[in-house]
Amino acid sequence: MIQFPRPLRLESRSSRLSHPPAIRRAFRSAQQQLSHLIRMMAPVLLALSFASVARAQGTMDFSGAQTLMGTFKTFAMYAGAVICLGGLIFAGIRMMSGRFQDAIPGLFGALFGAGVLGWGAGWIGSLTGQSM
Repeated sequence: MIQFPRPLRLESRSSRLSHPPAIRRAFRSAQQQLSHLIRMMAPVLLALSFASVARAQGTMDFSGAQTLMGTFKTFAMYAGAVICLGGLIFAGIRMMSGRFQDAIPGLFGALFGAGVLGWGAGWIGSLTGQSM
């Protein structure tokens, strides 16, 4: 008769992982001290980070904002011209076909485009100190 060897038995888990109570208390105490230290230092680290950001504020350069606002002003001028021209073309086609009542929305569109062209570009230019 063939006999197979018995599988080795592992030691019970509690005997392998057991630590003396003094080590467990020391570990718990160290964990509590670390969490207490983190809670104490968090406000200080937060205040220091804000202080460094406030110090860097004087080095900000806004020359790119001038360029960006100039781009917005140019866009407002072109958009206003396109809206105004589109509204006039729409109104003109309706008027030529004899439907004057249908041309009124096109005329308001042209008026809106003129407002974007004049007031929009003028307002953006006043923000940047540029004239038309």
